[in-house]
Amino acid sequence: MRHFKKIHRAPVRVVKINGRRAKIDFRRTMLKLKLALAQEKQETKEMLAIYTKATRGNAAKHEMDAAHAQFFDILKGLGLGVFAILPFAPITIPLLVKLASLVGVDLLPSSFSSKKDK
Repeated sequence: MRHFKKIHRAPVRVVKINGRRAKIDFRRTMLKLKLALAQEKQETKEMLAIYTKATRGNAAKHEMDAAHAQFFDILKGLGLGVFAILPFAPITIPLLVKLASLVGVDLLPSSFSSKKDK
């Protein structure tokens, strides 16, 4: 089957528009990542404060449950960090996340999952 290239009236303009769209999409993705990392940072600080209270015997049960959940989120992030140093990481990490979701396992920390998943 033959593939025909579509010829635009203004191919330079189309290329510029596509380049701008790619830049905007990249910036939007980086802002989402920045917000997710900021949320993880705040949750980790709260976790450390709760564990500090727990060493003194002042932490409540629900606080400890929240701290343990955040600790497991950190372990999830570290687990994916190991795959980041492997070759072909941009291919393997999304593949692992997709396969894990099909099996029913959540590999991503809570701040990286979308609100509708929660």
